[in-house]
Amino acid sequence: MNSQEQQPLHDRLAPLLQELRALADQEQNNPDNLLLLLRELEAVHRDVQDGPFRQSLPENRQKLFSLLQMMEKSGGWPYIPRLQLRTFIDLLGQDSLGMAA
Repeated sequence: MNSQEQQPLHDRLAPLLQELRALADQEQNNPDNLLLLLRELEAVHRDVQDGPFRQSLPENRQKLFSLLQMMEKSGGWPYIPRLQLRTFIDLLGQDSLGMAA
């Protein structure tokens, strides 16, 4: 086992998340790049969910129930909400009404 594997996952994730946040800050005026970043994050979420996470689920009912209870206590399922185009259209409509007033 290497030293990186011995670190808690949170400690290993922290610099990666910090880098992603810094990248988002750098691209704050570029919606095309931010959309790409969001799509890639969503793809990683889906890959982890459908691959390693699903494969790691316990087959024992009691262990699965315990996992579900822990998930519920710690904030539930990590869902990535996606803004709908309808939301953008509605916001644009509100802006044009505000400008007319």
